[in-house]
Amino acid sequence: MNFRINRRLPALPVLLLVAGLLACCADAVAIPHIPTDGKQVVERLPGRTDPAQRELLRLRAALAANPTELAAAARLARRYIEQARTDGDPRYLGYAQAALQPWWNAPAPPDEALVLRATLRQSTHQFALALQDLDIVVRRDSDNVQAWLTRATVQLVTGDHAGARASCMRLHSRASALVIETCLANIASVSGQARASYVRLKGALATASGADPAIKRWVETLLAEMAERAGQDAEAEAYYRKALAEPAPDSYLLGAWCDFLLDRGRAPEVITLLKDRTRVDALLLRYALALKAVGAPTAQAQAAVLASRFEAAMLRGDTVHQREQARFELALRGDATRATRLALLNWAVQKEPADLRILVESAAASGDRLAASTAGEWIARTGIEERAITALLPALRGRP
Repeated sequence: MNFRINRRLPALPVLLLVAGLLACCADAVAIPHIPTDGKQVVERLPGRTDPAQRELLRLRAALAANPTELAAAARLARRYIEQARTDGDPRYLGYAQAALQPWWNAPAPPDEALVLRATLRQSTHQFALALQDLDIVVRRDSDNVQAWLTRATVQLVTGDHAGARASCMRLHSRASALVIETCLANIASVSGQARASYVRLKGALATASGADPAIKRWVETLLAEMAERAGQDAEAEAYYRKALAEPAPDSYLLGAWCDFLLDRGRAPEVITLLKDRTRVDALLLRYALALKAVGAPTAQAQAAVLASRFEAAMLRGDTVHQREQARFELALRGDATRATRLALLNWAVQKEPADLRILVESAAASGDRLAASTAGEWIARTGIEERAITALLPALRGRP
């Protein structure tokens, strides 16, 4: 099975803002772990010689010298957000919010603080609040590229394709041609225009000389996913490998690549790639799936760790992880009924291809009529094209 770490439109490097926090962090929150052995290494922290940590130290010092200077707070918050995206570590999002504390509860803070607040609110699925912040920004400044891009992101995630398309269109004359085409292709590729949007985006990337590496990786990842959904495996793998070759591949990209490998029976490659990256829950899930696929004796232990993390999340009322938990219940525990319940709860909040696939998979396994009809209605409404989903449609239609 192939489900994604939640993906959003990534940061525009020139704006230094991650519009895709859910992508890397919402499904990646790590639950505290109590070691049973005092000699056990719980985590290796980055040293002060690490360039990213040195930069964060410098930015923290600048903010400490003037805690109410928005420019200093925004620089630090953006850097924390980028680090969360790179590492898949949600703690950096809390640090970003702390940096913005003087403006966090204000009803209408300056635009820069509002966009950052909206970005962070995405990470906890506070989509309505995020849109409220972004609507204030674009009313005050219709040329705010990051606000329009982030707005398109939230609208796409929540299934408002028309709204997302309209927000992307507002980027015309305000952003580069490659950014505009990628924003639109992200929507068109799940709205019945998969082939045409793929061809257009390939062309846009080919003619965009000197694109920033982060933007290039964003486009290559999207092209890989589009090719994968269309069943063009060779092209998908080529784009994944190009994206992975760009500097600092993030947790979302790693998860997407591992899903591609798992779907094609290449679990040993996943084990090699993720064996030292299991602190991030979404990557631990893929690691456990790979171990199960090869019959490794440690698969059950890794599944138990995941179970404890999900249980802790539920105890504290955290519902951000329902898609990943549904996949865990279906693929590792074999509980199709519980997986379906979680998939439906998740679907009420977000509607990306990965959310649809877990809904379809669990409905096909459990025979749940509500899940089957919900998925079928969405497929008919959007015209989404996905090889893995199409293969399961006969099973859904055959349900009484």
